[in-house]
Amino acid sequence: MKTTALSVNLNKVATVRNTRHLGIPSLTRAATLCLQAGAHGITVHPRPDERHIRATDVTELATLMQAWPEREYNIEGNPMHNLIEVVGQLVTQKLPVHQVTFVPDGHGQFTSDHGWVFPDDAARLKPLIDQAHAWGVRVSLFMDAEPGPMAAAKAVGADRVELYTEPYAAAVGTPAFAGQLTRFARAAKAALDAGLGVNAGHDLNRDNLTAFLSQVPGVSEVSIGHALIADALELGYAATIKDYLRCIEQAQHLHMVG
Repeated sequence: MKTTALSVNLNKVATVRNTRHLGIPSLTRAATLCLQAGAHGITVHPRPDERHIRATDVTELATLMQAWPEREYNIEGNPMHNLIEVVGQLVTQKLPVHQVTFVPDGHGQFTSDHGWVFPDDAARLKPLIDQAHAWGVRVSLFMDAEPGPMAAAKAVGADRVELYTEPYAAAVGTPAFAGQLTRFARAAKAALDAGLGVNAGHDLNRDNLTAFLSQVPGVSEVSIGHALIADALELGYAATIKDYLRCIEQAQHLHMVG
């Protein structure tokens, strides 16, 4: 069974850095420590207002990733805003970008909170997906956990979907938990049946990750930022990454014995 990849979202490191003009904490140092500890990739979400990740960060991290050719660099954001321009600059400079995750967030939106809608968004997405493919970049679409739209996401050209997991995380410890797990499992199966890869992200943490991965089939990658960086403030990057990898390995074990 293929291990689920852990991609570390560095947005919150940039948020802290941006509160002063000292250049600390360093994003490249954070990425290096996470990669050295075993993280499979790095994620950033450069928004147009640069309230956390800046355009210079994207380039500096891409330059760093050249030294880690077996790891992946995922850049997420709204392709109708600045994402395509940011990725195009990396391609022009022959810097690595392995995956783009298209997210339908608005200008100034606090955080991503919903997925693309089909068929409404299909016509807008197709040429942008085609452009990413022309650059040799894999495309993942941020999607709500509903089975119905998965075939349409595949038809428009997506390679993967990233399931928006906040509803699952919010249900932990409530009577809705089992139903949410079933919902996400059905959405993942529909995506896999349509020929899509499955990613997941939003509010996943050390307390809920194992249960999610043990019940939701075929998750290729989880992208985790807020909780992981919060844990790193207490445990350090290395110990935090190792514990998230432990959660992933435990889920894999439960799959095998189940």
